[in-house]
Amino acid sequence: MTIRVIVAGVTGWTGSALAKGILTAKDMKLVGAVSRQAAGQDIGAALGQALVGVKVSASLKEALAAPCDVVVDYTAPGVVRAHALMAIAQGVAFVVGTSGLTAKDYAKIDAAAKAKGVGVFAAGNFSITATLLAKFAVMAAKYVADVEVIDYASASKPDVPSGTTRELAERLSAVRKPATAKRIDTLEGPVETRGATIGKVQVHSLRLPSFVISCEAIFGAPDERLAIRHDAGSSAQPYVAGTLLAIRRVREVAGLRRGLDQLLD
Repeated sequence: MTIRVIVAGVTGWTGSALAKGILTAKDMKLVGAVSRQAAGQDIGAALGQALVGVKVSASLKEALAAPCDVVVDYTAPGVVRAHALMAIAQGVAFVVGTSGLTAKDYAKIDAAAKAKGVGVFAAGNFSITATLLAKFAVMAAKYVADVEVIDYASASKPDVPSGTTRELAERLSAVRKPATAKRIDTLEGPVETRGATIGKVQVHSLRLPSFVISCEAIFGAPDERLAIRHDAGSSAQPYVAGTLLAIRRVREVAGLRRGLDQLLD
């Protein structure tokens, strides 16, 4: 059965690559797209391809007028929660590709999805290798008590930390042992230099030119260290396969699921 998909953020870096992937997928149909800058254009024209007979909408509300099975959101942190709740209210499954949501945001989305019997899937990163970073780091946290995470991104990235890093910190917090480092409230000097506490993990965000997205989990034990790091390149292609997998699987379970490794396993 063909899966009818709407992509919000269709002209963005990842959204455009994903839309092209959907157009070539035999089991999917791109029935709508959202982009304020390309509103009114044919989706194909907006992507620099042949016309597909479907126009880009200026808002998700407008796009949802078309029958749809799954909405995928690659827009911006400030609107993704509202988009998720809007889709859920109409009984449409939702894939969160945008970073910046908090644990409270996800809790609200999960509650709404369960109440409506709708599936929602989110991943801090839809790359297979980034998923392996999280998987290996969670394994290590069960054995090594001390871990901190460094989040690298371009100077223009608006949200801190990245979705990859936030999700990793939350997952590490669920399995790690008590840290041996001094508590933040016992330190002298500017405590901000120790980063932000997400769950039970200290996170440090760097925003500098030349980075795309990188995430590094650093574990420390007496006389030894372990670093697990993922670096993204300049193409959005690594995220397409994982997002297509999420589109195919998101409707299997009502409520929110997080982490691409759940689908890989």
